[in-house]
Amino acid sequence: MYATGEDQRTLGEGLRLSQAQVSRKQSGQASWSLTDVDRLAEHYGISVIDLFTGADHAVSRLPMHRRASVIGGVQTILTG
Repeated sequence: MYATGEDQRTLGEGLRLSQAQVSRKQSGQASWSLTDVDRLAEHYGISVIDLFTGADHAVSRLPMHRRASVIGGVQTILTG
């Protein structure tokens, strides 16, 4: 999320989860399902294997259009 500039609400929209559900999963209070992991990889445009290889590797595999112009910045997502 840091590298893409997304917040929990935006990530939740991409995963079809609420912000509260994302928060619980990120804090370890709820488990990630295989469906969640598939959706997370699809949301970021990387493979599940890249996602599981580690955060640094996963960030290095992000497509350029998914990266925030400033790390830690905010990315605006336009929807139609």
